Amino acid sequence: MRDLIIIGAGPAGLSAAVYAKRAGLDALLIDETPVYGGQVLSTYEVDNYLGLPGISGMELGEKFSDHAKKSGIETMESRVLSIDALDKGYKVRTSDGEAEAYAIIVATGAKHALLGAPGEEDLAGMGVSYCATCDGAFFRNRDVCVVGGSDVAVEDAIYLARACKKVYLIHRRDTLRAAHSLVEEIKALENVEFVWDSEVTKINGDGQVDSVSVHNKKTGEDSDITVQGVFIAVGINPVTELVDKLGAKAAEGGYIEAGEDCRTSLKGIYVAGDIRKKPMRQIITAVADGANAVQSVQADLSELKK
Repeated sequence: MRDLIIIGAGPAGLSAAVYAKRAGLDALLIDETPVYGGQVLSTYEVDNYLGLPGISGMELGEKFSDHAKKSGIETMESRVLSIDALDKGYKVRTSDGEAEAYAIIVATGAKHALLGAPGEEDLAGMGVSYCATCDGAFFRNRDVCVVGGSDVAVEDAIYLARACKKVYLIHRRDTLRAAHSLVEEIKALENVEFVWDSEVTKINGDGQVDSVSVHNKKTGEDSDITVQGVFIAVGINPVTELVDKLGAKAAEGGYIEAGEDCRTSLKGIYVAGDIRKKPMRQIITAVADGANAVQSVQADLSELKK
């Protein structure tokens, strides 16, 4: 029976791994991918992580991963199937075996939300993408659109504008929700066109995207915009299935209810990063969650072992 199992190797999970080893805990880190870093790996540039302005998401993710591995954390590359409560602690069942611990930190992050428009599923990977930095190079000198108005959507549009002929930013409102600095940057780009108050009603194409159908909510006008790529950035959904099945208290939006100490409603279960209910989900807050979660585990461990 270990002290701790950490599920997920994004910024929150990797931070927890470092703090767990520094605390001398017998800990195991489980992630289904061999490359650690989570969503940060698909971020073109991170300009707000203290001390590392302008670093690429890939480089930052690699730094996080290298730090965690140098801590000596034991790792397992496997998909977690379930967490089952024991008389003391929990059993984590994976695709490659089982492991037990008194405490579990779940840092499974979030996945991209779907737009839900006809054609999205059929054309996924054939012009429809959820990662500009992953797929943007395929659309060099072509016309694309980004759907959304958040920081991620604007960052994607800025990134794509560097290589694409034209970028349409389609947003259902008439103002962007992104940070002021990003809004100022994108407004200065000549090859970005804003499509305000509009929703994508259909993604068109036969084996490859050739246009999107758009409905303007204010004017009622319907139109088609010719594009070869559609980049969807309409939010994220927390990956909470493992703790949902245990009966952890959920919050609005499907997030898990937990305070800054990362304790859930379940004894010995902690959540860190994008799955936790909190006002701000950023890399820096995920890293903080990892540290706070381990602090709580340390404080609770003697009680958990009774």
